[in-house]
Amino acid sequence: MQRDARAAGTVEFGEIAVGRLGYGTMQLTGPGVWGPPPDRAEAVRLLRRAVELGVGFFDTADAYGPHECELLVAEALHPYRDLVVATKGGLRRQGPGRWSKDGRPAHLKAACEESLRRLRVDCIELYQLHAVDPAVPLEESIGALDELRAAGKIRRIGICNVTAGGLERALAVAPIVSVQNRFSVADRSSADVLERCERRGISFVAWAPLAKGYLARGAGRLARAAAAAGATPGQVALAWVLERSPVAIPIPGTASPAHLEENVGAAALRLSAEEIAALARPLPGYEARALARRLRVRAGRVKAAVRRRA
Repeated sequence: MQRDARAAGTVEFGEIAVGRLGYGTMQLTGPGVWGPPPDRAEAVRLLRRAVELGVGFFDTADAYGPHECELLVAEALHPYRDLVVATKGGLRRQGPGRWSKDGRPAHLKAACEESLRRLRVDCIELYQLHAVDPAVPLEESIGALDELRAAGKIRRIGICNVTAGGLERALAVAPIVSVQNRFSVADRSSADVLERCERRGISFVAWAPLAKGYLARGAGRLARAAAAAGATPGQVALAWVLERSPVAIPIPGTASPAHLEENVGAAALRLSAEEIAALARPLPGYEARALARRLRVRAGRVKAAVRRRA
Protein backbone atom coordinates (compact mmCIF):
# COMPACT_ATOMS: atom_id res chain seq x y z
CA MET A 1 0.00 0.00 0.00
CA GLN A 2 1.24 3.50 -0.86
CA ARG A 3 2.88 5.37 2.00
CA ASP A 4 2.24 9.03 1.25
CA ALA A 5 -0.04 11.14 3.46
CA ARG A 6 -0.64 13.52 0.54
CA ALA A 7 -2.78 10.84 -1.10
CA ALA A 8 -5.56 11.85 1.31
CA GLY A 9 -5.92 15.21 -0.45
CA THR A 10 -6.21 18.64 1.15
CA VAL A 11 -8.70 20.83 2.98
CA GLU A 12 -8.77 24.59 3.37
CA PHE A 13 -7.61 26.27 6.57
CA GLY A 14 -8.68 29.76 5.79
CA GLU A 15 -6.62 30.69 2.73
CA ILE A 16 -4.16 27.77 2.85
CA ALA A 17 -4.52 24.11 1.89
CA VAL A 18 -3.61 21.52 4.52
CA GLY A 19 -3.11 17.79 4.03
CA ARG A 20 -6.09 15.78 5.28
CA LEU A 21 -4.05 13.22 7.21
CA GLY A 22 -2.22 14.91 10.05
CA TYR A 23 -0.24 13.87 13.10
CA GLY A 24 -1.12 14.45 16.76
CA THR A 25 1.84 14.75 19.10
CA MET A 26 0.26 13.95 22.48
CA GLN A 27 1.57 10.39 22.65
CA LEU A 28 5.19 11.52 22.41
CA THR A 29 5.29 12.42 26.11
CA GLY A 30 5.79 10.29 29.17
CA PRO A 31 3.00 8.33 30.91
CA GLY A 32 -0.15 10.30 31.64
CA VAL A 33 0.89 12.90 29.01
CA TRP A 34 3.43 14.06 31.56
CA GLY A 35 7.15 14.60 31.28
CA PRO A 36 9.57 14.05 28.40
CA PRO A 37 9.47 11.10 26.02
CA PRO A 38 11.34 7.94 27.07
CA ASP A 39 13.68 8.39 24.08
CA ARG A 40 13.95 11.98 22.90
CA ALA A 41 16.11 11.21 19.87
CA GLU A 42 13.59 8.58 18.72
CA ALA A 43 10.74 11.08 19.07
CA VAL A 44 12.63 13.61 16.94
CA ARG A 45 13.30 10.96 14.30
CA LEU A 46 9.62 10.01 14.29
CA LEU A 47 8.49 13.58 13.64
CA ARG A 48 10.97 13.95 10.81
CA ARG A 49 9.90 10.62 9.35
CA ALA A 50 6.30 11.87 9.34
CA VAL A 51 7.39 14.76 7.13
CA GLU A 52 9.20 12.35 4.81
CA LEU A 53 5.93 10.42 4.53
CA GLY A 54 4.09 13.53 3.38
CA VAL A 55 2.48 14.68 6.62
CA GLY A 56 2.13 18.45 6.52
CA PHE A 57 -0.12 19.19 9.51
CA PHE A 58 1.10 18.71 13.07
CA ASP A 59 -1.09 19.30 16.12
CA THR A 60 0.38 19.96 19.55
CA ALA A 61 -0.45 21.87 22.75
CA ASP A 62 1.24 23.61 25.64
CA ALA A 63 -0.44 21.10 27.98
CA TYR A 64 1.27 18.08 26.43
CA GLY A 65 4.13 17.34 28.80
CA PRO A 66 3.43 20.11 29.70
CA HIS A 67 5.52 22.02 27.14
CA GLU A 68 7.46 18.95 26.05
CA CYS A 69 5.69 18.40 22.72
CA GLU A 70 6.06 22.00 21.58
CA LEU A 71 9.77 21.81 22.32
CA LEU A 72 10.05 18.50 20.46
CA VAL A 73 8.23 19.86 17.42
CA ALA A 74 10.56 22.85 17.31
CA GLU A 75 13.66 20.69 17.71
CA ALA A 76 12.59 18.29 14.97
CA LEU A 77 10.80 20.48 12.44
CA HIS A 78 11.75 24.16 12.78
CA PRO A 79 11.68 26.25 10.57
CA TYR A 80 8.54 24.37 9.37
CA ARG A 81 9.04 24.69 5.63
CA ASP A 82 5.74 23.82 3.89
CA LEU A 83 4.31 22.63 7.21
CA VAL A 84 1.43 23.87 9.35
CA VAL A 85 1.99 23.52 13.09
CA ALA A 86 -1.07 24.07 15.25
CA THR A 87 -0.98 24.42 19.01
CA LYS A 88 -3.49 24.97 21.78
CA GLY A 89 -3.91 26.83 25.05
CA GLY A 90 -6.53 26.78 27.77
CA LEU A 91 -5.62 23.79 29.93
CA ARG A 92 -3.41 23.58 32.99
CA ARG A 93 -1.66 20.47 34.31
CA GLN A 94 -1.36 19.27 37.90
CA GLY A 95 0.37 15.95 37.25
CA PRO A 96 0.15 12.78 35.15
CA GLY A 97 -3.38 12.38 33.79
CA ARG A 98 -4.56 15.53 35.59
CA TRP A 99 -5.99 18.49 33.66
CA SER A 100 -7.97 21.63 34.50
CA LYS A 101 -9.51 24.27 32.26
CA ASP A 102 -8.41 27.90 32.22
CA GLY A 103 -10.03 30.05 29.56
CA ARG A 104 -9.30 33.39 31.17
CA PRO A 105 -8.04 35.95 28.65
CA ALA A 106 -4.94 36.72 30.72
CA HIS A 107 -3.99 33.06 30.87
CA LEU A 108 -4.57 32.50 27.15
CA LYS A 109 -2.45 35.50 26.20
CA ALA A 110 0.40 34.44 28.49
CA ALA A 111 0.17 30.85 27.24
CA CYS A 112 0.36 32.01 23.64
CA GLU A 113 3.50 34.04 24.34
CA GLU A 114 5.16 30.97 25.84
CA SER A 115 4.12 28.81 22.89
CA LEU A 116 5.61 31.35 20.50
CA ARG A 117 8.89 31.08 22.38
CA ARG A 118 8.92 27.27 22.52
CA LEU A 119 7.96 26.89 18.85
CA ARG A 120 10.54 29.56 17.84
CA VAL A 121 8.11 31.59 15.75
CA ASP A 122 6.78 35.15 15.70
CA CYS A 123 3.29 34.04 14.64
CA ILE A 124 1.47 30.74 15.23
CA GLU A 125 -0.33 29.50 12.11
CA LEU A 126 -3.28 28.00 14.01
CA TYR A 127 -3.93 28.63 17.69
CA GLN A 128 -6.80 26.70 19.26
CA LEU A 129 -8.77 27.09 22.46
CA HIS A 130 -8.09 23.67 23.99
CA ALA A 131 -11.32 23.45 25.96
CA VAL A 132 -14.30 25.62 26.81
CA ASP A 133 -13.98 26.77 30.42
CA PRO A 134 -17.42 26.81 32.08
CA ALA A 135 -16.15 29.42 34.55
CA VAL A 136 -15.35 31.92 31.77
CA PRO A 137 -17.77 33.18 29.11
CA LEU A 138 -16.74 31.62 25.82
CA GLU A 139 -16.98 35.03 24.18
CA GLU A 140 -14.21 36.32 26.47
CA SER A 141 -11.90 33.41 25.65
CA ILE A 142 -12.41 33.72 21.89
CA GLY A 143 -12.17 37.50 22.17
CA ALA A 144 -8.71 37.11 23.69
CA LEU A 145 -7.63 34.92 20.76
CA ASP A 146 -9.01 37.48 18.34
CA GLU A 147 -6.92 40.15 20.05
CA LEU A 148 -3.86 37.93 19.62
CA ARG A 149 -4.75 37.58 15.94
CA ALA A 150 -5.09 41.34 15.55
CA ALA A 151 -1.69 41.76 17.22
CA GLY A 152 -0.08 39.37 14.72
CA LYS A 153 0.70 36.72 17.35
CA ILE A 154 -1.53 34.10 15.71
CA ARG A 155 -2.76 33.82 12.14
CA ARG A 156 -5.88 31.67 12.55
CA ILE A 157 -8.21 30.65 15.39
CA GLY A 158 -9.54 27.18 16.15
CA ILE A 159 -11.64 25.76 18.95
CA CYS A 160 -11.59 22.28 20.51
CA ASN A 161 -14.05 20.08 22.36
CA VAL A 162 -16.99 22.29 21.53
CA THR A 163 -20.70 21.76 20.92
CA ALA A 164 -22.54 23.00 17.85
CA GLY A 165 -24.04 25.79 19.94
CA GLY A 166 -20.64 26.73 21.32
CA LEU A 167 -19.25 26.91 17.81
CA GLU A 168 -21.96 29.38 16.81
CA ARG A 169 -21.15 31.52 19.85
CA ALA A 170 -17.47 31.51 18.93
CA LEU A 171 -18.23 32.43 15.32
CA ALA A 172 -20.19 35.44 16.53
CA VAL A 173 -16.96 36.77 18.06
CA ALA A 174 -14.24 35.91 15.54
CA PRO A 175 -13.54 33.90 12.38
CA ILE A 176 -13.03 30.23 13.28
CA VAL A 177 -11.19 28.10 10.70
CA SER A 178 -11.17 24.77 12.55
CA VAL A 179 -12.89 22.68 15.18
CA GLN A 180 -11.06 19.84 16.93
CA ASN A 181 -13.29 17.24 18.58
CA ARG A 182 -13.07 13.55 19.40
CA PHE A 183 -14.43 11.60 16.42
CA SER A 184 -14.03 8.10 15.04
CA VAL A 185 -15.97 5.19 13.65
CA ALA A 186 -16.50 4.18 17.28
CA ASP A 187 -17.33 7.62 18.71
CA ARG A 188 -19.68 9.73 16.59
CA SER A 189 -20.92 11.99 19.37
CA SER A 190 -19.69 15.07 17.48
CA ALA A 191 -21.48 14.20 14.22
CA ASP A 192 -23.71 17.27 14.57
CA VAL A 193 -20.65 19.50 15.00
CA LEU A 194 -19.04 17.93 11.93
CA GLU A 195 -22.15 18.61 9.89
CA ARG A 196 -22.17 22.23 11.12
CA CYS A 197 -18.54 22.55 10.02
CA GLU A 198 -19.41 21.23 6.56
CA ARG A 199 -22.16 23.84 6.17
CA ARG A 200 -19.90 26.61 7.44
CA GLY A 201 -16.82 25.61 5.44
CA ILE A 202 -14.81 24.97 8.63
CA SER A 203 -12.19 22.23 8.89
CA PHE A 204 -12.90 19.48 11.43
CA VAL A 205 -9.82 18.00 13.10
CA ALA A 206 -10.69 14.56 14.45
CA TRP A 207 -8.70 13.64 17.55
CA ALA A 208 -8.56 10.05 18.79
CA PRO A 209 -9.58 8.75 15.33
CA LEU A 210 -8.33 5.31 16.44
CA ALA A 211 -10.09 5.59 19.82
CA LYS A 212 -6.70 5.59 21.55
CA GLY A 213 -5.66 2.32 19.93
CA TYR A 214 -8.93 0.45 20.46
CA LEU A 215 -9.76 0.46 16.74
CA ALA A 216 -6.27 -0.55 15.66
CA ARG A 217 -6.83 -3.91 17.34
CA GLY A 218 -10.01 -4.49 15.34
CA ALA A 219 -12.89 -6.88 15.85
CA GLY A 220 -16.23 -7.78 14.35
CA ARG A 221 -17.42 -5.65 11.45
CA LEU A 222 -14.28 -3.50 11.47
CA ALA A 223 -12.02 -6.55 11.19
CA ARG A 224 -14.16 -7.96 8.38
CA ALA A 225 -14.08 -4.64 6.51
CA ALA A 226 -10.29 -4.56 6.88
CA ALA A 227 -9.95 -8.08 5.52
CA ALA A 228 -12.15 -7.15 2.53
CA ALA A 229 -10.10 -4.03 1.87
CA GLY A 230 -6.75 -5.78 2.23
CA ALA A 231 -5.81 -3.32 4.98
CA THR A 232 -5.42 -3.21 8.74
CA PRO A 233 -8.33 -2.30 11.04
CA GLY A 234 -6.58 0.94 11.96
CA GLN A 235 -6.21 1.94 8.32
CA VAL A 236 -9.88 1.27 7.68
CA ALA A 237 -10.84 3.33 10.74
CA LEU A 238 -8.79 6.28 9.46
CA ALA A 239 -10.09 5.88 5.91
CA TRP A 240 -13.64 5.91 7.31
CA VAL A 241 -13.05 9.34 8.88
CA LEU A 242 -11.61 10.63 5.60
CA GLU A 243 -14.60 9.26 3.70
CA ARG A 244 -17.10 10.56 6.26
CA SER A 245 -16.59 14.22 5.35
CA PRO A 246 -14.46 16.28 2.96
CA VAL A 247 -13.61 18.69 5.81
CA ALA A 248 -12.40 15.97 8.21
CA ILE A 249 -8.72 15.78 9.17
CA PRO A 250 -7.84 12.76 11.34
CA ILE A 251 -4.73 13.29 13.45
CA PRO A 252 -3.64 9.86 14.69
CA GLY A 253 -0.80 10.02 17.17
CA THR A 254 1.79 7.38 17.90
CA ALA A 255 5.26 6.96 19.33
CA SER A 256 5.88 3.89 17.15
CA PRO A 257 7.60 4.19 13.75
CA ALA A 258 5.77 1.07 12.55
CA HIS A 259 2.38 2.49 13.53
CA LEU A 260 3.23 5.78 11.84
CA GLU A 261 3.92 3.96 8.59
CA GLU A 262 0.69 1.99 8.97
CA ASN A 263 -1.37 5.11 9.68
CA VAL A 264 0.00 6.95 6.65
CA GLY A 265 -0.98 3.96 4.52
CA ALA A 266 -4.63 4.89 5.18
CA ALA A 267 -4.29 8.02 3.04
CA ALA A 268 -4.46 6.03 -0.21
CA LEU A 269 -7.14 3.59 0.97
CA ARG A 270 -10.54 3.99 -0.66
CA LEU A 271 -13.37 2.07 0.95
CA SER A 272 -16.02 0.44 -1.18
CA ALA A 273 -19.71 1.22 -0.75
CA GLU A 274 -20.14 -2.17 0.87
CA GLU A 275 -17.32 -1.55 3.36
CA ILE A 276 -18.75 1.85 4.27
CA ALA A 277 -22.22 0.36 4.68
CA ALA A 278 -20.82 -2.32 6.99
CA LEU A 279 -19.60 0.43 9.32
CA ALA A 280 -22.71 2.59 9.13
CA ARG A 281 -23.90 1.52 12.58
CA PRO A 282 -21.86 2.30 15.72
CA LEU A 283 -19.53 -0.45 16.86
CA PRO A 284 -20.80 -2.42 19.87
CA GLY A 285 -18.41 -2.69 22.78
CA TYR A 286 -16.79 0.72 22.49
CA GLU A 287 -19.61 2.49 24.33
CA ALA A 288 -19.28 0.11 27.28
CA ARG A 289 -15.52 0.57 27.28
CA ALA A 290 -15.88 4.36 27.20
CA LEU A 291 -18.41 4.29 30.04
CA ALA A 292 -16.08 2.13 32.14
CA ARG A 293 -13.23 4.57 31.48
CA ARG A 294 -15.37 7.55 32.55
CA LEU A 295 -16.39 5.73 35.72
CA ARG A 296 -12.74 4.96 36.54
CA VAL A 297 -11.81 8.61 36.03
CA ARG A 298 -14.71 9.76 38.20
CA ALA A 299 -13.78 7.30 40.95
CA GLY A 300 -10.19 8.52 40.82
CA ARG A 301 -11.31 12.12 41.25
CA VAL A 302 -13.49 11.21 44.22
CA LYS A 303 -10.60 9.36 45.88
CA ALA A 304 -8.29 12.32 45.28
CA ALA A 305 -10.82 14.70 46.79
CA VAL A 306 -11.16 12.47 49.86
CA ARG A 307 -7.38 12.35 50.28
CA ARG A 308 -7.15 16.15 50.03
CA ARG A 309 -9.77 16.56 52.78
CA ALA A 310 -8.16 13.95 55.03
